[in-house]
Order: sequence, then C-alpha cells, then structure tokens
Amino acid sequence: MATRARVRAPELTGRGGWLNTGDRQYTLGELRGKIVILDFWTFCCVNCLHVLDELRELEEKHRDTVVIIGVHSPKFVHEADHRAVVDAVERYGVHHPVLDDPELSTWKQYAVRAWPTLVVIDPEGYVVAQHAGEGHAHAIERLVAELESEHTAKGTLRRGDGPYVPPEPVAGELRFPGKAVVLPSGNFLVSDTTRHRLVELEPDGERVVRHIGEGEFREPQGLAPLPDGRIAVADTVNHRIRAYDPGTGAIETLAGTGKQWWQGSPASGPALETDLSSPWDIAWFDGRLWIAMAGVHQLWTLDPETGTVGVAAGTTNEGLVDGPAAEAWFAQPSGLAAAGDRLWIADSETSALRWIGLDGVVRTAVGTGLFDFGHRDGPAGQALFQHPLGVTALPDGSVAVSDTYNHALRRYDPVSGEVTTLATDLREPSDAVLAGDDIVVVESARHRLTRLRLPEEAVRVEAVAHRTRRAATEVAPGTLRLDVVFRAPAGQKLDTRYGPSTRLLVSATPPELLTGGAGAGTDLTRALEIDPAVREGVLHVSAMAASCDDDPANEYPACHVHQQDWGVPVRVTEGAATRLPLVLAGLDEEGAEAGGDPV
Repeated sequence: MATRARVRAPELTGRGGWLNTGDRQYTLGELRGKIVILDFWTFCCVNCLHVLDELRELEEKHRDTVVIIGVHSPKFVHEADHRAVVDAVERYGVHHPVLDDPELSTWKQYAVRAWPTLVVIDPEGYVVAQHAGEGHAHAIERLVAELESEHTAKGTLRRGDGPYVPPEPVAGELRFPGKAVVLPSGNFLVSDTTRHRLVELEPDGERVVRHIGEGEFREPQGLAPLPDGRIAVADTVNHRIRAYDPGTGAIETLAGTGKQWWQGSPASGPALETDLSSPWDIAWFDGRLWIAMAGVHQLWTLDPETGTVGVAAGTTNEGLVDGPAAEAWFAQPSGLAAAGDRLWIADSETSALRWIGLDGVVRTAVGTGLFDFGHRDGPAGQALFQHPLGVTALPDGSVAVSDTYNHALRRYDPVSGEVTTLATDLREPSDAVLAGDDIVVVESARHRLTRLRLPEEAVRVEAVAHRTRRAATEVAPGTLRLDVVFRAPAGQKLDTRYGPSTRLLVSATPPELLTGGAGAGTDLTRALEIDPAVREGVLHVSAMAASCDDDPANEYPACHVHQQDWGVPVRVTEGAATRLPLVLAGLDEEGAEAGGDPV
C-alpha cells in the first residue's frame, strides 16, 4: 500500500459540549481505534446539509468502524446559541455525535477555511485526508476501505458500537415547519419539513384537517398556488418540484429527476429530465414558476406551457452582485414573493433583501454581503438583517421579511426606503402569509403558526451589528500565491479527455483589493497582486476539479466533480503570509513541511 501523509490530529474542544452522546463528553483519545470523520458544518449552510445526506450511506455501511462527528462551527451569532444547535440537529436528522464549538476552537486547530470541510483521522489518531465542499463521499468511502484493511492487519482497528445515542422522539402536529399558503377554503397548507409531509390546518392554524404526502416528500419547503388551482411544492431534499391537488389529493412531479444538480450538468431542458439542487422556495411571477435554487445560488424558472426549466438569474458563484440576471450573484436564496412588476428575494447567506424586475435586472434593497449582519432599523443603506428565510408582499406595497436569526418580523418600504421591525420574540420565523387583516407567521423553532395583527407602528429595538466570527487571515501586500490543493483520490486521475479538468475563479470585495490575478482560469495555482492601500477585504475563490476512476479496462469509468467556494476574510499586513493554501481535497503537505497549519 502506498505511503500516506499523516499529521497528528489536534484535540476536539467546544464550549457547547457534545450532543447525541447521552450527555457523555468525549476526547479524541477515547475514539482511538475508530476511523473518525470530522464534518465541520453550520446549520445555515445548504452545502453542509448536502454533505449530511452524502454521508448517510457511508455512515450506515461502516457503523462498526467509522465515527462521524459533526463539529458545529457557527457563521452567524444565532448559530452560536446552544439551543439553536440542538434544534438543528433534530431538524436535519443528524444521526451521529455533534460537538458544539461556538468559539471555533476546533475549527482553528484544524485550520479549516470553509463550510463544509471533512477531515479523516485514522485509528491511530493521525489526519490522513481533508476535503472541502461537496461530492467527496466516493473518495472517503474508498479511503475508509483502505484504512479498514490496513489497520485490521496492524491490529489497530477497533470494531463495535460508536458513541452515538439517539435522542428521545418528540410528539406534536408540526415539527420545524418551513412555509405556508392560504387555500381558497381559508385553511392553511403548511410544509411540515422535519416530518417530510404537508399538513392542512383549519383557519385557526391549530386543528389538523389532514396530513399529505407522507413517504412522498423529503424536507419540503416552499409552497405556491398555481393558476390551475394546484399547489406547487419545493420538495427540497428530493431535488424536485411537485404539484399537490387539494381537490383530489393527487401529487405529481413537475420538475427534477431526484438527483442533485452538479457543475457540468445541463442548466436548462425538459423539466422532468433536468436535475435541480435544493429548491427552497417558489413563486408564480410573470407567467412562470420561479424557483429559489438555494443549492447553487441561482433563480430558475419552470414554464408549464413548454414543460421546460432553466436558469433565470445567477452564476452559481456565491456572493452579492447586482446587475443583469446572467451576471448577478446570490447566496442561498431562500424566500420569494411576487408583487406587481417585482419578485422579492430573501437572499439568506448575505442577509439581504433583493429583487428582480421585468427588465431582468437584479437589485439589492437591503444588505451588503456575506459577512455583515445584525438587527438595525432605519434607512435601507445601513439597515441589517440576520439570515432571513422568507419574504411576504403586503397590501400597501411594502414587504415583510421573516428575519429568521433575529427572531423578528421586519418591514421594508420601497417608497421611503426605511426598514422597521413589526414584531419580535418569534422563534426562527421562516415565512409569513396574509389572512384577512392579520399576518400569520411560521414560527419554525416553536413548531407552530402565530397570528399577528399587522401593526400600524413599528416596534423599537436596540440596533445591533455583527460581522462573521471568523478571524481574518493576515496576508502581505504585493504578490500572494494562491494554492488550491487538490490530490485526486486513490484510484482516480484527473479527467483531461475533453480539455482542462480544473477551473479557478477569483474575485475580491472590494474589487480594489486585487490589482492582478482576478478572473477565470484553469490552473489551481495563481499569483494574486494585493494592493497595499486596501487594508482589509474578502477574497472570493471558486474551484472545481474533475476526476475519473483510473481503470484502463473500463471503457466508461465513473467520473466525479469536486467543487468549493471560499470567502476568505483577509487583513493586509506587512511581513505576513505570501502564500494562501485552500484545500479542495488532500493535505497541504507544503504547509506542513514549512511548519504551517497542522492540516
């Protein structure tokens, strides 16, 4: 067997303690003899949720040798709340131990730079692999098999039950509901996300009329009435758009194959033959069904007349860039609401309220980017949200924003340009719908609908502003060598059959941070020129690599796409680092040899 680079794994620490272990606290030493996979995640991140699903099969197949540990590493202030982490572990069906690390202690020890990141530790306590982004389950599966064989032969593999202890099930009609609509009858239709179904409630929002689609859906979210009277459903984890007929109870697939869309897949085509990626919300606008494709940071549309779907706005790059639809950047759009000639968008990861008009141009009403958030009212240019998931058009032309991580309902008035707070003490509101003179809020983390009178006056709140908790990386002015580390997994090679197998896209906020090196290319190493006059900013790096199974006897080898977007906060400092390594797959052996980061 080939020699494998190894680095001693740092200890696992987190002030929030351990979940899903029956209240037992663990050290890495107590897991010696197991293959440990650390999953650095945060519950706002849709790519992290994709990785949770990717790992489920591996977790079940190797349950007696592999221990997956979710290291929860928050981006937003709300995600550092232990109760919110407990809720997220249940909400997303996490069936392995989770270390709650609100201060990013373990994140820093392992030199992690991106959500999600997977780190593999062998039974002797050494790091043997690191992977950023999605699509690595196949490589880790192969590595696990090699480690099982190697450490069985050495006598260092310990088989048997791991530390996971499932929590007690909780009763109740709704569990982490996502979105709601009002039916013509006055009843509410609610996506009961964690229970994988829809629930119809009477107008009081409490008494259950019926459960719908149990066994059909997986974590459904958005709902939207269609012109023919059916209700479109964003069947998020099934990567499909469905239609539910309230009259007959029939459920039909409108779009999606059930497979997740990946870079290189068709971005338009027949609706039932085109892959989608975590559709989160939907709305009927301008004669089409618009889809908030959270998984790839885009808006798509479904045209029921032609039976086709395709990209309507966004590039798959994550960030906040306005302009023509084909050039705009989004960051996990999660809420949609049509109002006249505008489609309003809750762009959750940039904590922004945005809109696209009939002219096909994307504009931002509130929000500045990936790393600024808070609860601040006032003029839109300085107002702040925190990871909003829903937006609702109000009768007066303003919009209500379900400001999820601020536990508040906010209002933006396009005429005055002012942001106000309508209500507080709402536990993770994810949507709101109008019902007569009231607004009914989906309180996701209280598992209920809450009816409020639309207030005439706003609630006063103390202004709070935050930046993402990650420390900035100090880099020297002048030439900075960017190295995206990619090692093809064992048994694979780079796929060069149709041209270059790698892609690198680099930009910066503010753009003036880079005087050279921005743009697209195929080399994963690039010289960036950092302007010494710009003291801090964010480097946006998007990398992709394609590899195929290296088997000469197989005419049609299986191929895999590895991809990740990084937003790296940097501070320009004389004498600081002149190399920035970002690990896509493998280990940064150059950094380790130079005495740099441990992984």
